[in-house]
Amino acid sequence: MSERFVFERKEEFLEKLREIVRSGVPEKRITVLSPYPVHEVDEILPSAPSGVRVFALLGAVAGLVTGFVFTIYTVKVWPLISGGKPLVSIPAFLIIAFELAILFGSLLSFIGFLHFSRLPDVNRIVSSEEFENMFEIRIEAEER
Repeated sequence: MSERFVFERKEEFLEKLREIVRSGVPEKRITVLSPYPVHEVDEILPSAPSGVRVFALLGAVAGLVTGFVFTIYTVKVWPLISGGKPLVSIPAFLIIAFELAILFGSLLSFIGFLHFSRLPDVNRIVSSEEFENMFEIRIEAEER
């Protein structure tokens, strides 16, 4: 069961939020809903850096490796000998590897964004009870 606090005024809302944080409630259990952005909440509840950057790095590395493997494999299986040039030419393959690094990095960044924001879950997006112009603090129950 979660606790809910609803306020009409921003000052009351911020004071109660400070009181909750001072009482020792972990920040992960606190959810804040407001009708407009309240920047003081960012100071009271600091957020950790996002893990999406790890998804972007893994996607870029996977794309780079895939680009080189794809092009080198293609040249080795179907060689096109022209003028005594080497078959495996890294400068020519770098363009394809770069493009695949950008493609895979952006796709995995998007997947990471969906994962960390838990977006496909519509029940978390749309509250069963809307408060329109009210400020709300929800404290999730502790997991046992």
